[in-house]
Amino acid sequence: MKEVALYIHIPFCKQKCFYCDFPSYARKDDLMSDYIEALLIELKEKIKDYEVRSLFIGGGTPSYLNEENLSKLMKEIKNINFIEDAEKTIECNPGTVSEEKFNIMKGGGINRLSFGLQTTKNNLLKGIGRIHTFEAFKDNYNLARSVGFNNINIDMMFGLPNQSVKDWTDSLEEVAKLNPEHISAYSLIIEEGTPFYKLYNEDKLKLPSEEEEREMYKKCKNILIENGYHQYEISNYAKEGKECLHNEVYWMCNEYIGVGASSSSYIDGKRIKNIDDLREYIKRIGSGKSILDEEIINTKNDNIEEFMFMGLRMNCGIEEEEFKRRFHTDVDNVYKDVIEGNINKGLLERKRGRIYLTDKGIELSNMVMSDMIL
Repeated sequence: MKEVALYIHIPFCKQKCFYCDFPSYARKDDLMSDYIEALLIELKEKIKDYEVRSLFIGGGTPSYLNEENLSKLMKEIKNINFIEDAEKTIECNPGTVSEEKFNIMKGGGINRLSFGLQTTKNNLLKGIGRIHTFEAFKDNYNLARSVGFNNINIDMMFGLPNQSVKDWTDSLEEVAKLNPEHISAYSLIIEEGTPFYKLYNEDKLKLPSEEEEREMYKKCKNILIENGYHQYEISNYAKEGKECLHNEVYWMCNEYIGVGASSSSYIDGKRIKNIDDLREYIKRIGSGKSILDEEIINTKNDNIEEFMFMGLRMNCGIEEEEFKRRFHTDVDNVYKDVIEGNINKGLLERKRGRIYLTDKGIELSNMVMSDMIL
């Protein structure tokens, strides 16, 4: 039986954050029950012939589901054919969880939580459209621990409007004190179609300078390393053995199946995406019609580029043998000059059959990645 990773998309939110361009919706709660019914039909059908190595339930805000719908989802998840000790993550937002919901998740076999926090500063939380305070987050985090969750990620963000370097370092120190197993630290990207994009274009967004943002990145690395985390990917830090196995599937360009509106799959060399519209998704599943939005068969060059882009995000980089196994040619036959050029600039390193970004290369990763375009 083929092994795949599984992603389940829950598109509902209590309130949309000002920076978010994910396919998620506030004020569509009336569709929740019908959506879950439809999703479970798709889920059963799509994974019946696979063994699942990792699960990630993302969104939106999966923890915003009411108890009844969360229970239905968990009941179905228990029927999935997982490998032994599979990692099963659900995203949670402070202000949308309760002891009952945590117990339902635990009952469904969920063994990893991913909390969206972003910052510990309440004024900044409000400024990015979050619905909770840092105090509320801490209560939820402690509650999750008391229910028995012993693998927790906290999502953090830097480069936020009105955020100083000190705000950021304070936040990291506070979060490290809580001792989660994993911390993700992303820089804010202003995405088209978001409230922040509009404000940015009207010059109403006071963002940290590029120097400050670089400083934030460096401080992040130092603080987290001092607190016992190691960086294993550009934006991800973990305690020993607590790396996110599901994300590694994406970075290594391995196969995964996505279920739900807007979700994507990468299977048998095809990139498949479901339709976005929730009502249409529910209707089509109800009448047995296709929910396919697009299907792309990657060219060999597409696959090579993706393998390099994604693999170089990880600190261990790409393995030359794996490149050869996948593409039946040496990496030097495709990238010799690019690799040598970036080694000479001090951006790439090549050792023991692996190619990876140096510390300087991580900071200038966009430059290195653009060299990889064939």
